[in-house]
Amino acid sequence: MSVTSLAGGNPRPDAVAVEEPLEIRVGGRGVAVTMRTPGHDRELAAGFLLTEGVVRAADELLDVYACRDLPHGQEGNVVEAVLSASARGRFDPARLTRHVFTASSCGLCGKATIDALACVLPPLPAAGAVGEAGRFAAAGLGAWPERLRAAQPGFEATGGLHAAARFTGRGELVAVREDVGRHNALDKLLGAALWAGDTPLADAGVLVSGRLSFELVQKCWAAGVPLLAGIGAPSSLAVEMATAAGMTLIGFLRADRANVYAGAERLGRAPKLTNTCP
Repeated sequence: MSVTSLAGGNPRPDAVAVEEPLEIRVGGRGVAVTMRTPGHDRELAAGFLLTEGVVRAADELLDVYACRDLPHGQEGNVVEAVLSASARGRFDPARLTRHVFTASSCGLCGKATIDALACVLPPLPAAGAVGEAGRFAAAGLGAWPERLRAAQPGFEATGGLHAAARFTGRGELVAVREDVGRHNALDKLLGAALWAGDTPLADAGVLVSGRLSFELVQKCWAAGVPLLAGIGAPSSLAVEMATAAGMTLIGFLRADRANVYAGAERLGRAPKLTNTCP
């Protein structure tokens, strides 16, 4: 694509992030359409179905494949998910469709939503179940943003992609996924873990490149992630949900500082994490 600088001069080539729709189908019925960056579509669909409660474990998602013989313009942008008998038995496409529309468009009643999720999602592991000496290596959290940034080739080329990264309790980088949508980047990351048989991610920390919304906390809770960090700020509902889930929630993560909004007990002594919120 050619661009022209406001300062004038000749047009020059520039890379932009690709954004195309992806329709996710179950049993031939469309349950969601998301605008995403093509690539890792099987993971995106798997992560979406996991975090929306359609599947709960890897053995409930038998396959995700690209649909063929589609009208012109839809090729490569429609996938079909094949569920196990147990997942099909409890699948309610009408409920899922309403939930997706409401969550993406106009929000939900906060307290009612948190209470409802608490009834269906298991509690997250206590601090003693994670990482070395039962905690995440908090002193090393400040290195996460730079390690994420170094593993973002799409952002390096376009400046237009979000990212989500998975770390171990000891700070080892496991995987990174990029997408034009931050929710999609997280779904791709969690979907990869589902396909690998690693969910629930009881020993994982996740870092996202932007702000921390209610939806991102909900997705991590559904995948069993005990620690979620972000480069940006959390919303009030994200903090409330993380507290209800027993999740550690960290915002404004930098090399030398961060805010801990919930679950500080999961962190060891960390001189760099001095700005801790109750």
